[in-house]
Amino acid sequence: MKPIAALSVTPEVYPLIKTGGLADVAGALPAALAAEHVELRTLCPGYRPVLAALEKAEAVARFDDLFGGPARLLAGKAGGLDLFALDAPHLYDRDGGPYAGPDGRDFVDNAYRFGALAKVGAEIGLGLVKAFHPRVVHAHDWQAGLTAAYLHYSGKPRPGSLITVHNLAFQGQFPATVFPALGLPQRAFSIEGVEYYGGVGFLKAGLQLADRVTTVSPTYAEEIQQSHSGMGLDGLLRMRANELAGVLNGIDTEVWNPATDSMIVAPFSAKKLAARAENKKALQARMGLTSAPDRLLIGVVSRLSWQKGLDLLLACLPFFDEHNAQLALLGTGDPGLEAVFQDAARHHPGRIAVHFSYEEGLAHLIQAGADAILVPSRFEPCGLTQLCAMRYGAVPVVSRVGGLADSVIDANEMAIQANCATGLQFSPVTSEALAGALRRCAALFARKAVWKKLQLNGLKTDVSWSNPAKHYAALYREVAPA
Repeated sequence: MKPIAALSVTPEVYPLIKTGGLADVAGALPAALAAEHVELRTLCPGYRPVLAALEKAEAVARFDDLFGGPARLLAGKAGGLDLFALDAPHLYDRDGGPYAGPDGRDFVDNAYRFGALAKVGAEIGLGLVKAFHPRVVHAHDWQAGLTAAYLHYSGKPRPGSLITVHNLAFQGQFPATVFPALGLPQRAFSIEGVEYYGGVGFLKAGLQLADRVTTVSPTYAEEIQQSHSGMGLDGLLRMRANELAGVLNGIDTEVWNPATDSMIVAPFSAKKLAARAENKKALQARMGLTSAPDRLLIGVVSRLSWQKGLDLLLACLPFFDEHNAQLALLGTGDPGLEAVFQDAARHHPGRIAVHFSYEEGLAHLIQAGADAILVPSRFEPCGLTQLCAMRYGAVPVVSRVGGLADSVIDANEMAIQANCATGLQFSPVTSEALAGALRRCAALFARKAVWKKLQLNGLKTDVSWSNPAKHYAALYREVAPA
């Protein structure tokens, strides 16, 4: 197979900077695609952690004025990645996260911060770096959405373009007043270009102008073409249905490997599943739960938000008393949800425990020690938590939406008899249906032989990037110029 060079343009990338699953995808794809003879290099903003990790950095391009200040394009290695970092201190050298300040408010200049990322991504695609000539530019989410626009309106021979939607709810919509500074031709401010309801739509621009559109599961690709899930973009997505594909995410099975994971107490595998009990014991101790090896322990690793459906769990808290079960929750988000879960933990010591932050090590321990992992999302483009759960022998309990529906096989009696079930699904996404799923989970947990089958089926499921990488490589070769 002929090798092909490609550029990934992303606002975050694991292990350098991460707020969610997008970073995991961007971090895992280069190694996965190498097996498909794709040389994928990554462009991301020069946030402080990125520049601190960059090894043998070399300036391969300079910009006198990039949206308000000088900038350099640095090439080097970091976190095992071949990386381009856009070193623009006026845009990225600041306190806070990638998108918001310490006060939690979005940076007021995000249109220019990510317009710059997209513009430089397009320029690399058009030949800015002499030693690297990508035939495909792959943009991720709204922050890189203008990449396709800069390529489309360049008037030059260009590489193929692809945009992946990781979550359609985040669209990068800005007032029309930002348009003149973006450096696009006036004709780009039209419905066939970047204009969206009178403003500038970064994600809309990518969906309109990229050669191919992907999202992170087949079911989500169908859902977002419907008005109830299309977030105002369903008409455009239906128009581009022939260029839209759903490619289910994988996870990095080197990072998520229970047999070698240094973040858990006791490594284990399908052949040594009994060793998993030590992780449950350690998790109960770490979270302040009663040490009880035979109690059903349900884990949650999630943002606390309406999308993730964690408010539905609040109505189901009596379940944990009625079934002598335990809850270990790790996450942060909505202050109101945090307060109510904190109150529940205070009133149920030893039975409900919460930790409001994100700690990678504790996330691994929850996956390795919980009996089941709950993902009750109202919508979920793909979800990685349930994939990690199966990899770690935790039985996922998920809503039947998006990538959750695509990746978990429900433990109905026929699937149990066929020995193919890997978890539990529930629908509709209501507290009543969730309560039913939790009761079903408790009943299956009591059937020890069946529960072990569910664990082993999950452990043997291929959740790696091997198959998704084949799909992406095929798409790259479809859009690459001859």
